[in-house]
Amino acid sequence: MKSYRKELWFNTKNRVEFINITPDVQQCITESGVSEGLVLVNAMHITASVFINDDESGLHHDYKEWLEKLAPHEPVSQYRHNVGEDNADGHMKRQIMGREVVVAITLGRLDFGPWEQIFYGEFDGRRRKRVLVKIIGE
Repeated sequence: MKSYRKELWFNTKNRVEFINITPDVQQCITESGVSEGLVLVNAMHITASVFINDDESGLHHDYKEWLEKLAPHEPVSQYRHNVGEDNADGHMKRQIMGREVVVAITLGRLDFGPWEQIFYGEFDGRRRKRVLVKIIGE
């Protein structure tokens, strides 16, 4: 069995962003040489997320609005965590959107359903953060 590990780094311009990382993950699979196995993709920061959904701008807009209603950024004083910080909402948004995804690899490709793509979700951006890609298989 083969094992492969790579970190993908991101530095977003905005506090909240969604980035399609599907091509990056597929590139890792190609580099790994694994044709049958599993890939784990997880955010290595507690105010970021990795999730699977459709790459559709309206949906991403809706996610941002929905998440802001569930865990609004302001006023920052509403959160006990924000004593000296301002990212409590980012922690909560990450909890909702999830830490990681696992996807099957078949014939050296991500084995997705229709329209599925992998996204990095950033909820406290404007600084450098990473995503772990871990692949196992044959």
